[in-house]
Amino acid sequence: MENKKSKVVIIGCESYDRDLVYKRLKKGIDLLGGIDQFIDKDEKVLLKPNLLRGKDPDAAVTTHPSVFEAVIKILQDSGVEEITYGDSPGVGTPAGAAKASRLQEVAKNFDIPLADFKDGQSVDYYAGQVTKKFQIANGVLEADAIISLPKMKTHGLTRITGAVKNNFGCVYGLNKGMSHGRYQDAGSFSKMLIDLNRYLSNKMRLTIMDGVLMMEGNGPASGKAKVMEVLMLSDDPVALDATFARMIDLDPDYVPTIKYGHEMGLGNKDLEDIILLGDDASLFFDPEFDVVRKPVDSDERSKLANFGKLKGLLLQKPVVDKDKCIGCGICQEACPLEKKAIKMVTRTRRTYPLYLYHHCIRCYCCQEMCPEGAISVKTPLLGKLLI
Repeated sequence: MENKKSKVVIIGCESYDRDLVYKRLKKGIDLLGGIDQFIDKDEKVLLKPNLLRGKDPDAAVTTHPSVFEAVIKILQDSGVEEITYGDSPGVGTPAGAAKASRLQEVAKNFDIPLADFKDGQSVDYYAGQVTKKFQIANGVLEADAIISLPKMKTHGLTRITGAVKNNFGCVYGLNKGMSHGRYQDAGSFSKMLIDLNRYLSNKMRLTIMDGVLMMEGNGPASGKAKVMEVLMLSDDPVALDATFARMIDLDPDYVPTIKYGHEMGLGNKDLEDIILLGDDASLFFDPEFDVVRKPVDSDERSKLANFGKLKGLLLQKPVVDKDKCIGCGICQEACPLEKKAIKMVTRTRRTYPLYLYHHCIRCYCCQEMCPEGAISVKTPLLGKLLI
């Protein structure tokens, strides 16, 4: 049987002007057949933005409120009455993250309630290939349909974070950190994410990616904001992420959520199986984009199997910039291991994290959660020469 092709819409958007974002998103959704192709007006719709932590929109950490507002208006224009929103942030509460990132203000203006992402239920997924159970937020379980609103960003573990990984926020509270402890390399962790997306697939109707202002470098929370001026839409999260990867000159096969998303049947990654609509992708091609352009850590580990104890001198790892560190200890709290790979030490009147690299699983939760951008993922010089 011939593989069904996926549609990805690319729409240029020069700013976060609310009227402009609305018009461009409306155009993009119409290119896919209109919002009625994805949502029935009688359904309860959950908007799932990226609210990794409470940050101002200009930091490019979270979904911009103008994108959030435009989707609400498009849904309400089509007659949808029951709309909620929410995410499970890595730091703080869902309400706190929504307030700091200015989504709460928009939601109140449109009378959109915050869904329950503080508590949830254990659900079985017998079709899972690496896991048969998830801890899903009540707000997700109560929804009939989900529209995902990810942010275009780099990521220390999976190279980029976008459509596929945004749905990890459907797992509530501390269960996300526990998942890192259970799936201790990029490959198994990404396969878990694919199982999660497959579990959610009946509810997951559409993904709208915010790339007007995106993040490069030390993402997903401490990188540099970069102007890309683009919005992307698709009902195939794998095809959307693969298109994003190609736009920044990153081989989609280097991104495990794309590679395994294709292999496990979640979506299409190959160019011949993706129909691009809207603006020409070449207008947004950026070969200078700051992202690691090599296979992920799990592939590095297989190459290092013969190096024995020298592996620690070669493998990429989280590194602390003591000049930026404020000694808050959030990195230690974020470590998902029962026997922490980080301990806080005080020397010369300064407190900072000390890594126990023989325990570290390279999940980079510490780097992701650091509020000061003091932790980055680096490969030792010897590793750069040999790998």
